[in-house]
Amino acid sequence: MKKITLILAIIVLSFSGFSQNANKAKTLLDEVAKKVEAYKNIYIEFNHKFDNTEADIHQETRGNVTLKGDLYHLNYMGTEQIFDGEKVYLIIHEDEEVIIQKPSNEEEDETLTPSVMFSFYKNGYTYKMGELKSVKGIKIQYVELTPIDSNSEIKSVLIGIDVKTKHIYDVIEVGKNGTVTTLEIRTFKTNQPISEKLFIFDTAKYRDQKKYTISEPK
Repeated sequence: MKKITLILAIIVLSFSGFSQNANKAKTLLDEVAKKVEAYKNIYIEFNHKFDNTEADIHQETRGNVTLKGDLYHLNYMGTEQIFDGEKVYLIIHEDEEVIIQKPSNEEEDETLTPSVMFSFYKNGYTYKMGELKSVKGIKIQYVELTPIDSNSEIKSVLIGIDVKTKHIYDVIEVGKNGTVTTLEIRTFKTNQPISEKLFIFDTAKYRDQKKYTISEPK
């Protein structure tokens, strides 16, 4: 009987510890999201890395994005992407093409878009505290997310949080196919003086440039 009682006590304590760990991780992420939501706008410069050791693929690209609420203006890999609250405008300068489309359903799309990069964790994941690391002299606390959906192509997501500023330092997504996608934030500025025109697509500007084709799929 004593052995059974001891085993039950260990199980209860283990479960309690796991629950506290999850709550601690969720609380930290909520704290980060709450702080971000309080900013009028955010400007981010980032490094985007894509690695697949087995396929010997290693790519690194820089980009930047300005966010205001759900609105954003993204510059990445020679393209611009603007979301004005209703439609997404993808401006591909190399092909001189503009594609206008409605935003995808975030519940069905696992893509980490600028408008959800600080809140995507709220649905579909379990949480636990990860390692506390010192990166370039900065204390980074990692939180590990695991998709609840067993059919997800994502194995896990690590979110690195600057302990001092409570800003996201990096996001590391590990796929079940062995790919590792890293979004590392190089510059993080808030409440900058910006023009509202930044989030508006100037249709006339591109229609006047006859080289650009504009398509809007139904």
